[in-house]
Amino acid sequence: MAYNEVLTNRVREALADRPVVDEVKMFQGVCFMVDDKMCVCVNDQGLLCRIGREQALTELEKGDCRQMMNGGRVMKDFVYVDMENLQSAKNFDHWINLALQFNKVAKPSKKKKN
Repeated sequence: MAYNEVLTNRVREALADRPVVDEVKMFQGVCFMVDDKMCVCVNDQGLLCRIGREQALTELEKGDCRQMMNGGRVMKDFVYVDMENLQSAKNFDHWINLALQFNKVAKPSKKKKN
């Protein structure tokens, strides 16, 4: 599973002050779970950010990200942000902050029964 280590470390640093952050390998990278909810994932091309439907529509109009597709379905709360749109600290912080803002109101995933 390939993912960008430098970007992963940037995300770790950005989330270091959060009390509950777990790292889980999924979506072909490392996902950061904040308060038991998926917040951002790092893969080899950039970030997958969970920012909510309304914010995703706003950001998609700007053209700095693309919609997440999974099995032919549009994942409306999620957008991919490519590395070239994460180079500056300002842009990186923008995406992390959007994901953290949505994380406050996001519903946790349903736990799978064993």
